[in-house]
Amino acid sequence: MAREIAEQPAALAATFEHVLPLRHDITRLAAGRRNVIFVARGSSDNAGVYGRYLTEIHAGRQASLAAPSVATLYGANLDLSNSLVVAVSQSGATQEIVDTAEWAKRNGAAIVGITNDGDSPLASTADVALITQAGKELAVPATKTYTTQLAAITVAVDALAQKPGTLDADIARVPDAAAQMLEGSVDAAAELLAGAHDVLASGRGLTFGTTLEVALKLEETCLQPVRGLSYADLKHGPIAVVDADLVTILVAAGEGPALPGMTELAGVVREKGSKILGIGGDPAFAARNDVNLPGPDLPETLAPLALVIPAQRAIEALARKLGLDPDAPRGLRKVTQTD
Repeated sequence: MAREIAEQPAALAATFEHVLPLRHDITRLAAGRRNVIFVARGSSDNAGVYGRYLTEIHAGRQASLAAPSVATLYGANLDLSNSLVVAVSQSGATQEIVDTAEWAKRNGAAIVGITNDGDSPLASTADVALITQAGKELAVPATKTYTTQLAAITVAVDALAQKPGTLDADIARVPDAAAQMLEGSVDAAAELLAGAHDVLASGRGLTFGTTLEVALKLEETCLQPVRGLSYADLKHGPIAVVDADLVTILVAAGEGPALPGMTELAGVVREKGSKILGIGGDPAFAARNDVNLPGPDLPETLAPLALVIPAQRAIEALARKLGLDPDAPRGLRKVTQTD
């Protein structure tokens, strides 16, 4: 896992180089279609959460996350002729995702597939396949396959924008920003989490998918139940559980409209006695954290492509501190099959 975390800058650069030339194909495929639906599970679903926000904010198109069981269990007939479906699967072989993509195609949707395997069933099903260039990922927890999915999603969404290409200057900075996230110690973060009785993770907007991914990585790698909530949902009741027995993980970009609210939330959480592990944010946000892992120097739209890396490093260190094998968590396999 540690080695694959370190490979992410190169994997991101290779993925952008491979998929950016396909941007015009997606623009043509999506012509006349206004709705975008992301189909995924697990870490790929967290990537889809980012895609949903980016689609509506950057491309100005309505987006949603699919409920695959509508297709695989209920076999509902929907008119998807106005929809572009983006199906995301690291292996491209999770049958539920492949079946849902095929169902969507039968119901009139155009399909973009995002996978790390160009020979997979998902790649064969897709009208346009974006093949991430993560290389073989041996550790069970997704790291480089997750961030390269975000890179492919960024390109797919930019293809839907009124003026594709406006993100290109910042896209070019992503690999270097990711490399910077490999520097610095994460020991204090691992120590804080090791002493936690309970953990809650919160974020909002474009970084909410990162929040959910951090929570998932903690659960699967360190066997620690974590609840991931948006800032807004947390304030609607669950804030009552925050106390000195809880460590709160707050995830924020270094800029953007969600940052003031996240900084305010940090103050509220501190007043309730919770220790705070902050990931990203600006100096005002970091000043309210007990431990802060600095985030990338990227705009909010692209920050999630590197923002998760310090958390991945801290979680890998935590697993080893707890005597766990981060590469092969208990009861998990690399390819998960669901119905």
